[in-house]
Amino acid sequence: MVSGNMTIANSKEFFLRIKKDPENFYIVHYSCQSLNDDNEGLSPRITSIGVTHFATEQTVSFSTHAIAEEMGIAREDVQRNFDAVERKLLHHFYGFIRDRRDKYWVHWNMRNLTYGFEHLEHRYRILGGSDAAVIPVERRINLNDILSDKYGSNYAGHPKMKNLMEMNGGVHRNFLTGEEELQAFKNNEFIRMHNSTLCKLGFFSSVIRKAMAGKLRTASRGFGILLDRIFESRLAKLIGFSSSVLAVLAVVWSSGSFVFNVYTNSGGETDFVKGAPLNSSKASSDQ
Repeated sequence: MVSGNMTIANSKEFFLRIKKDPENFYIVHYSCQSLNDDNEGLSPRITSIGVTHFATEQTVSFSTHAIAEEMGIAREDVQRNFDAVERKLLHHFYGFIRDRRDKYWVHWNMRNLTYGFEHLEHRYRILGGSDAAVIPVERRINLNDILSDKYGSNYAGHPKMKNLMEMNGGVHRNFLTGEEELQAFKNNEFIRMHNSTLCKLGFFSSVIRKAMAGKLRTASRGFGILLDRIFESRLAKLIGFSSSVLAVLAVVWSSGSFVFNVYTNSGGETDFVKGAPLNSSKASSDQ
């Protein structure tokens, strides 16, 4: 159970919390039919959902092709049986999140009924589902907003996700744009759509980790942002180095104090300071 204030108000608080308690964060993304008005229904069908646990990087998938296979439905028959497939997909998804609603759910622009948590809930209700596990809005964190808060709204050109990918290693081979996902849906290429969802999940996780380390490349400019990057990327090393230096100095000081006390207690402090042997007069008479 997450303790304390539920709401994460800004990017600084987000990165502090995810560094401290990474096990409390999940990343979620999904693919669907066209977001425009060219669907057979009024709302786009859900084709796949992916969830990644940030701490362990383990991903759980809810996909059309896997559900259809479990139900014994051939690929060419999926469209005719999509209601049953989609309902089961969403049922499995809500079963997974039911006991994890107190965690933080990081997403990319899943804001509303058009595309978002409300869209998933709506599709489930339309298909006859009545037990959707609703994630509180205070637990939903838009990664796009976090990056805008940290780096400025122009951290990447539009479309932001794809351009940010290009600046940080290139666009993944499985990445699909909205138009490409629509075409894949029409062609019954559900595995291709799901692979696109998974590659975006992996990218979001990478973005968070790079931002935490001060290594995320963005289009943002400004002295303040540069300082933030330098500070974040060097802070851990600086703290570690400083701790090592202090530890060495403490050992040296402790050793020096011990030696000084030994000579002081032996009564030879003056001879030691002058560089003469301790108790030199006694040593000469013994020869």
